[in-house]
Amino acid sequence: MSFLEQITFVYPLAFTLFGVYFICFFFCQEKLQEIYFSNTKMLHQATKNQNYLIDSLRFLIFSACVIALANPIKTDEIALNEGKGHEIALIVDASGSMLENNKFEITKEILHDFIAKREHDRLSLSFFADFAYVAVPLTYEKKTLTTLLDFVEVGVAGELQTALYEALYLNSNLFAKSQVTNKIALLITDGINSAESVSLKTALKRIKKLGIKVYTIGIGNDGDFHSGVLKEIASKTGGKFYFGKGKEEIATIYNEINLLEKSEIKTKLFVKKTYYFQYPLYFALFLLVIYGILVSNTFEGKR
Repeated sequence: MSFLEQITFVYPLAFTLFGVYFICFFFCQEKLQEIYFSNTKMLHQATKNQNYLIDSLRFLIFSACVIALANPIKTDEIALNEGKGHEIALIVDASGSMLENNKFEITKEILHDFIAKREHDRLSLSFFADFAYVAVPLTYEKKTLTTLLDFVEVGVAGELQTALYEALYLNSNLFAKSQVTNKIALLITDGINSAESVSLKTALKRIKKLGIKVYTIGIGNDGDFHSGVLKEIASKTGGKFYFGKGKEEIATIYNEINLLEKSEIKTKLFVKKTYYFQYPLYFALFLLVIYGILVSNTFEGKR
């Protein structure tokens, strides 16, 4: 389907203004004082081309304004197929220590591979350091996640602290209204919680209440992170703890998640609207400048 065939108008009744324009053009002509010349044929021929150009510009300016008023839009409908899958929150440590031994880039590589394999799952992406924030809420659109991963860098949430418990608590809110059977969080970190915004007890209480299974992954050397805490988080929520430096070490996570019961994913329809009213307005403004110059020169020539 061509681009023009996809264009519709929000206010199509605006095109009725063309009828008003033509009525005024033919029946509402301005009456000016007349001066009679002996050779009117030659005078008419001299001004005919210029009058035609001015009338054409007026019509084009009016037409562009009417099109803008009708508000042209392009509507794209995105339908999601029915299937079975999981809802998974990806929680990533982005503190300064993740720069050591290229751990952040290794984590991004792991996540790229993980996202590629979650065809029917709904995923979210969060980062934490001095504070935690949700970069992308739960979505089926995997391209958004991978594109963000390509550009995100350490320091996006600060560099000095590790708000691990805050990140867990914040991400639990993503599942507050979820109806899926298995709610999953994948936590990747190389550090130990150093922020006092949320306690581990508070975070775990919230996670367990919502039935979220947390799979924790320690990145780097064993002494870099608190394996005991990561194991506690995983065991108390029904998940598992993993220690890995690359894709091969965490490949078993794919199998663990795939063994979980999947939930029905109902078809959803998203409508994206792109507005184009500004372009005919720009065109009308451009023609208006030309019209003003032309009319101005015409008056100067008659002096």
